[in-house]
Amino acid sequence: MIIFLRRKMSRSKECLMKYNSKKALLVTGERKLKNTSEKLFSELKVSPFYLNQLSEVLPFLSRENVDIIIFGSDTYQTQKETFSELLQTVSLNYPQSESIILARENDVPFVVSVLKFGSTHYIKYPVGIKELQSLMKSAMATQPAISPRLEKEPGKDSSRFGLIMGKSTKMQQVYAQMRHAAMTDIPVLLIGETGTGKDLAAQTIHQQSERSAQEYLPVNLGSLPNELVASELFGHEKGSFTGATHQHIGVFERATEGTVFLDEIDSVDEKVQISLLRLLEQKKFNRLGGKKTIKTDARIIAASNENLEELLRKGQFRQDLYYRLDVFRITMPPLREKIEDIPMLIEDFLTRFNKLFNKKVKKLDPECLEVLQAYNWPGNVRELKNIIQRAVLLAEGDRLYIHNLPPRLQKTRRSAHSISFRIGTPLDQIEKEVIKETLALTHNNRTQAAKLLGITRRALYNKLNKHKLK
Repeated sequence: MIIFLRRKMSRSKECLMKYNSKKALLVTGERKLKNTSEKLFSELKVSPFYLNQLSEVLPFLSRENVDIIIFGSDTYQTQKETFSELLQTVSLNYPQSESIILARENDVPFVVSVLKFGSTHYIKYPVGIKELQSLMKSAMATQPAISPRLEKEPGKDSSRFGLIMGKSTKMQQVYAQMRHAAMTDIPVLLIGETGTGKDLAAQTIHQQSERSAQEYLPVNLGSLPNELVASELFGHEKGSFTGATHQHIGVFERATEGTVFLDEIDSVDEKVQISLLRLLEQKKFNRLGGKKTIKTDARIIAASNENLEELLRKGQFRQDLYYRLDVFRITMPPLREKIEDIPMLIEDFLTRFNKLFNKKVKKLDPECLEVLQAYNWPGNVRELKNIIQRAVLLAEGDRLYIHNLPPRLQKTRRSAHSISFRIGTPLDQIEKEVIKETLALTHNNRTQAAKLLGITRRALYNKLNKHKLK
């Protein structure tokens, strides 16, 4: 019995052979399985690697790219939670690797439950060499082709991906999704608040894709008057409307083999939505006032900072277009949910603006950094960038202080953010007050409060229940 989950990819299989010779990693402590696999790898002309324990997998993958990972049933018997987390990490950070799990009869329910983690296959164990060979061939046949620019290079810094920066868990997940998106030509929908970097994500996906040598044309639909949106997208013929004194070529015609980024897709009217739907379905359109049908192979990446599902319910956005655009969704996290990235972002902005303003600001005063990490960041990374730009411009030395920040941030300062207690105060009371003050400092942002307290979000919720805090 063989079951596997296929990942939809449009790259040619020949492209994969061009990039890599096949490599397989077997993780097992069973000598018999290793002996069987040696013969199998030899017949398939696959370069083999062997590990005994799950704990060795991630360090190995950081040094070596592999196409197939086979997990023996002995590796996860007593550490199923660890195994689930490992599979998820592999799927997110090493999308080029297909995983095969050998499952004994009583392990099948558990193994089926982890198939959700991307390109994971399983086969019942003990297994015949022909069955395993068949599954490996199927896995390699469905494996997405990844160009060298998309492969996670051994030892490469994972705090950046293209134009995007951040080492937080949330950003690592975004990087993995962007890699998957770059491997295909399917429409991508970027969702996120203003200032979260949707435009940079779209540009990075294009740069990392096979279309990177072609045009990348961004269009901010929300900044265009409604009557000009269709002309900008599809072009117009001379005389097609008042003021059309010459022919205009639209972005879909100019980027026929490239990528078009449609920012604020929620702002277009129904007439344009209908034209976009036709383009997505038929890959063709007409210029305004034109009779000639024009074909295009442009890839669409759309973005919105609005709740599109709510617009659907209100009848302000076409359901058929929504489902055509929402094929591969990537949610860009707000800055307040990844405050551990703030120091890295600040360092990058300092380098950039020191050069621009001929300054030599090296770091922030600790209290200044504390205020920046406690702020709620409604404008996200863009707001942080603008604040650091202003602060560097006003700085007089090699360090930024609270007085260099805008007044709205200075208001978050709270008497050095300290609490004092009398000797003999019960520990439970101290814990309760510290949690209350931390929540007040972070404007009741519990994710941020948990990080400042050095505990997990779940632990914070347990303590809130314990102390009956809301």
